[in-house]
Amino acid sequence: MPYDAHTSVADLRRAFHRHPEPGWREFRTTARVVEELESLDVDDIAIGREALAPDKRMAVPSAAELEPWLEQARGAGVRSDLLDRMEGGYTGVVAVLEQGPGPTVGLRVDLDGISMAESSDDDHRPTAEGFQSEHEGYMHACGHDAHIAIALGTIDAVRNSDFSGTLKVFFQPAEEISGGGKAMAEGGYADDLEYLFALHIGLDHPTGEIVAGIEKPLAMAHLTATFEGASAHAGKAPNEGGNAMQAAATAIQNAYGIPRHSDGMTRVNVGRIKGGTASNVIAEEITIEAEVRGETTGLMEYMRTELERVCYAAAEMHDCDVTPRVISESPRADSDPALRELVGSVARNVQGVHQVTETTDFGVSEDVTYLMERVQAGGGLASYVLVGTDHPTNHHTPTFDVDDESLEIGVAVLSNAIRACSSQRP
Repeated sequence: MPYDAHTSVADLRRAFHRHPEPGWREFRTTARVVEELESLDVDDIAIGREALAPDKRMAVPSAAELEPWLEQARGAGVRSDLLDRMEGGYTGVVAVLEQGPGPTVGLRVDLDGISMAESSDDDHRPTAEGFQSEHEGYMHACGHDAHIAIALGTIDAVRNSDFSGTLKVFFQPAEEISGGGKAMAEGGYADDLEYLFALHIGLDHPTGEIVAGIEKPLAMAHLTATFEGASAHAGKAPNEGGNAMQAAATAIQNAYGIPRHSDGMTRVNVGRIKGGTASNVIAEEITIEAEVRGETTGLMEYMRTELERVCYAAAEMHDCDVTPRVISESPRADSDPALRELVGSVARNVQGVHQVTETTDFGVSEDVTYLMERVQAGGGLASYVLVGTDHPTNHHTPTFDVDDESLEIGVAVLSNAIRACSSQRP
């Protein structure tokens, strides 16, 4: 049901909650966003390849992984003209609303869900009220469904306001795998932004609290390393093998021994290992999946270089080859104090806001930093706003949910901040 005067932001959020899709496979979600935008009479709607730089996508799934989601969307009745434009995993939308002379303001939200089964317990509100995930093994466990709904509500509020200028709203795919931020930042639509707002809901901030702009998001890189050796009989001739399992195990152990850096916080984690054939066969190929983070982009790059060095050394020790690959990454970018001040001044006058926090350390990673970095490099201002919401359990858990009241607060804060950009310079 397209957005109209009778569709609440909470209803929209519930509709998106039912159909979570993973990164670069948000076919149904993208199509629903487009239909909502069409009903809002948005001036320009760019989809997929039009909205981003195709060669800058990261962490893109294989064709075999994309196809079932495309066909699922087709089977659900998604318009073929939209699916044709998204084929190959080119999801995402940029909406442009032109309302006379004035600044060009951006708003960025994310589209993708998480590979996690949603709780079926009766005390989990989406289950109790009938809007739980219909895609088995996937759910909106981080609030991206709420972000989309808030963005659509914000567009509606801005188009019916005294805002003078241009509003560009970026509905970004593949945030959870840090795959879409760079592609959207380099797609052209961010080049003339004077202001950029991004948002996240919750993150342990309750309903009624607004954080005007975060600081210290961690720079991050996802990597894989594939070790290739030679198989052999583990009992008869283990000396004839090149033990990829042992090389990977050595790399994992030594990764945690990378020296911490004196310039700031660094992190490394190996979260998955796959490969091998049987207990009596020297493993010929093993792949590890890892991530590194740093308090600054430079510190992340230090950790990435050191992890790759560890992998090469482990491979040489065990007579193997190794191929490290960076799957996706994101830099650090902080919110601008002047734009934080604007958000805070606006938020204090929004009904339902009980506390305005100027800033807080983010402590995790987000690839919206590519967009923030691009805007700031061009002389513009950016702020990543946290809209508090009461959530019964933490993000990325099967029982994550949001408070409906916070959705309307988010719309009011963001739409008023966007309007303020056209009437004053922070």
